[in-house]
Amino acid sequence: MMAELLNEIINAGGTTSRTQETCGTELLDLQAKTADNSAWHVALHEGKVIGFQWIAPADYLPAEAAEISTFAKQGQTQRGIGTALFAATKGAALKLGYTWINANIRADNSGGLRYYNSLGFTDYGRKTNVTLRNGLVVDKILKRFDL
Repeated sequence: MMAELLNEIINAGGTTSRTQETCGTELLDLQAKTADNSAWHVALHEGKVIGFQWIAPADYLPAEAAEISTFAKQGQTQRGIGTALFAATKGAALKLGYTWINANIRADNSGGLRYYNSLGFTDYGRKTNVTLRNGLVVDKILKRFDL
C-alpha cells in the first residue's frame, strides 16, 4: 500500500526526487537495511495508507543527523497528515539518539518547502544542478530541524 501511494506521487511528477516506480519489496529492503537507526510511521484512514514518513541515516550527513522522507496521498495534503506523522517521527528520532533532522527537498517542490517550513525546519544549504535518474536537473534545498 505504501508503494502504491509512492508510485502515484512519482507518476504525478514534480514533488519527489524519485523518478522510477518502486515496489513493496524495495521499501521492505530499505527498512531492513536501516532497521537499527531508522523509524517509519504510516497514516491510515479507513484502513488505507494516506501518508507515510521515515527517518534514516544518509551518507552525506553526520551520525547525529537523520534524513527525513514524507509522502502524502495526492489530494490529501494539507489535512494534517504530515503534521501527525512528524509528531511521531520527532519522538522516534530522539529515542534513536539523533540531534537534528535533515530534509532534502527539490527547489521546485513548493508544497514540500511550505510543509517543512511549517514544521520549523530552516534552510541551511543548497545542492545545485542535481541530476535525477530520469536526467532531469534540479536544485535541492537542505533544511534542518534541531531536536
